[in-house]
Amino acid sequence: MSNCDHASIRVMRPDDLDTVMKLWIEGNADAHDFIPIEHWNSNFEAVRGMIGNADIRVYDDDGVKGFIGLDGDYIAGLFVCRANRSQGIGKALLDSVKDDHGSLTLNVYAKNSKALAFYLREGFTKVEEDTDEATGENEIVMMFS
Repeated sequence: MSNCDHASIRVMRPDDLDTVMKLWIEGNADAHDFIPIEHWNSNFEAVRGMIGNADIRVYDDDGVKGFIGLDGDYIAGLFVCRANRSQGIGKALLDSVKDDHGSLTLNVYAKNSKALAFYLREGFTKVEEDTDEATGENEIVMMFS
């Protein structure tokens, strides 16, 4: 059982950016091994620029161990440090945004079975399937309300 709580969640600060980007690239490489790493590397600087202007919350327990990024009610990403996965950090981050939003949407790659199972377990439902034009991969649009 997890002992993660909302007290460790805060708004991202500028000095968190390098850690957040490390989690972003590491998480994408791990969860999306069906997409060439060059795709993530080629988008790194663009994402770094967008993150600075996005609604980002970090899980900080003696260092940033995870983050969730939002664009309005859309979850653009949820990433947890490799060494701290399956400890409740992702759930704590997700719960923190559920508290502030009436409904949430996100896209998850169909091949990312762990993320798909996580979101279904956390009350999201599949709304539709689509194709990510950038990667050609099937993705599932999910909603929480």
